[in-house]
Amino acid sequence: MTDLSDVRPGRAEGDSWNVTESVGATALAVAAARAAETAQPDSLIRDEFAFLLVAAAGPAWAQLAGSEPHWIGDNAEAHRIHVMARNYQAVRTHYFDDYFSEVAHDGIRQVVILAAGLDSRAFRLDWPAGTTVYEIDQPKVLEYKTATLQAHGAVARAEHVPVPVDLRDDWPAALIDAGFDPAQPTAWLAEGLLPYLPAEAQDRLFELVGAHSAPGSRLAVEDFALDPARYTPEKRAARRARGEHMRTSLGLDIDADALMYTDVERADAAQWLAAHGWDVDAVDSADEMARLGRPAVADDLEELGLDSVLLRARLDGETR
Repeated sequence: MTDLSDVRPGRAEGDSWNVTESVGATALAVAAARAAETAQPDSLIRDEFAFLLVAAAGPAWAQLAGSEPHWIGDNAEAHRIHVMARNYQAVRTHYFDDYFSEVAHDGIRQVVILAAGLDSRAFRLDWPAGTTVYEIDQPKVLEYKTATLQAHGAVARAEHVPVPVDLRDDWPAALIDAGFDPAQPTAWLAEGLLPYLPAEAQDRLFELVGAHSAPGSRLAVEDFALDPARYTPEKRAARRARGEHMRTSLGLDIDADALMYTDVERADAAQWLAAHGWDVDAVDSADEMARLGRPAVADDLEELGLDSVLLRARLDGETR
């Protein structure tokens, strides 16, 4: 069962948001980390659109996305948390960028990014000719992103098709109406999405992805450890306390824990997909961070809510 009392006071059935509110603000925070990483001399990823997308939300957000976190001052713990969060976002972005390079090399020309937020891959990755990138998210979030990129003259490197629909609604119908062809192999991405879905909604999402995936389709997922036994109220309170410096320095109250669902019965994504016909390859985020030269202590990742598994899956036949 889902614990509603202290896990997600900021959520309600049918809730919606713009980019500076609720789940939308988490997209800004993640893009800010990509912007800060891009500005580093040894950056793992390049996202030249991230700062533009964040700064358009206001000066406080622009500070969060800056190359150097001057707003932190001399708070050593806040600096450590900032660097670890930036490293994590850089590594997961690198992992999924590499995934898209792989599927493009293998001939897939249809891409669907679920809960796309401020993802700019349609504009920054080198897509082969004939590639279409569909982005599903809340209408206000996609409007903000499209307007901001257009204002700065950004040109997509693939056919870019925003699909403004809530994932709790009939998104497959909206996707098909936008031109998606379920008979073609598709590369799907669920990055930074699953914690904001109840357990049953996560299962339903995977079911719908499978039902609209032709043989040869791929799926990449970021799966968090959200078991309440590990993701306790005490740990959530400690993370909120660590974030107090940002809230007081920038005036940005980002409390992702209040927006997430923790479920005792939430399925392990890799196990669920393997049981439904997908061939899965998974890696712990801590291992991937170490491999890419951004090592982190696993316990620290768990404490910061960044304890995750990154996975890629391939569908060679019918899902079950």
